[in-house]
Amino acid sequence: MLITLSTAFVFGLITAVLVWTKRVGFGTALAVWLSGFTLASTGLAGPVNSALASAITALSGIH
Repeated sequence: MLITLSTAFVFGLITAVLVWTKRVGFGTALAVWLSGFTLASTGLAGPVNSALASAITALSGIH
């Protein structure tokens, strides 16, 4: 029996294990998780890209 997993799921699982074992912090894991969605072009890539673009626009407007 062949079981397939998406690379986004596998890397998400690896990131979760790294956070759980305290090898990386939450901020680093969040950056890895968000970049994973944008690179993998999964179903969540569009909303994640929109959220990141909105956050960057909001941060650039702060003086």
